[in-house]
Amino acid sequence: MIKGLKASLLRLVLLGLLLTGSVHACASELSELLKSSDHVLLMRHALAPGVGDPAGYKLQDCKSQRNLDAKGREQAQRAGQWLRAQGVGNALVFASAWCRCKETAEKLAFGMPVHEASLNSFFDDMRQGPQSNLDLQKFIGTQLKTKGDKALILVTHHVNIAAFTGENVGSGDMVLAKVNAAGKMVSFKIYPSP
Repeated sequence: MIKGLKASLLRLVLLGLLLTGSVHACASELSELLKSSDHVLLMRHALAPGVGDPAGYKLQDCKSQRNLDAKGREQAQRAGQWLRAQGVGNALVFASAWCRCKETAEKLAFGMPVHEASLNSFFDDMRQGPQSNLDLQKFIGTQLKTKGDKALILVTHHVNIAAFTGENVGSGDMVLAKVNAAGKMVSFKIYPSP
């Protein structure tokens, strides 16, 4: 009887340690920073082979655009799984109007993404870059004031991230940006696509 009681007690202690350890293992620096009001995660859409879009594409017609391939869809799902493994459990997700960004955002599986015009690509007219970047900063500043402890995740394009950070990132890469109250980037860290 005493042996059985000791064994049961030992199992309970081990289970408690395991559960306590797993709770701490779920939280990460990334998830903690994304709960704050001065960090945002920008993500370049997952793999969509090619450059730009075919001539005559229409935003309302995904078939006319460059889209995610099977590897890109898998990459986007892995990114969502990786974010949850880092402890990101609740997020506001916004995406560009391009189908490759919307699909990437959907595959992250944090709920239906919301379209945000300041995330739209200006690849077709690079002169729009400075104004687009100002619009993005304003959007980020506004969202960070009202998001509470939810992560703010923005799925966009290479040109938008390059204008915001000054860095080139690959398909599916994520950028954790610290920003000031106006949404202007102060510093950043790149997380390669998982």
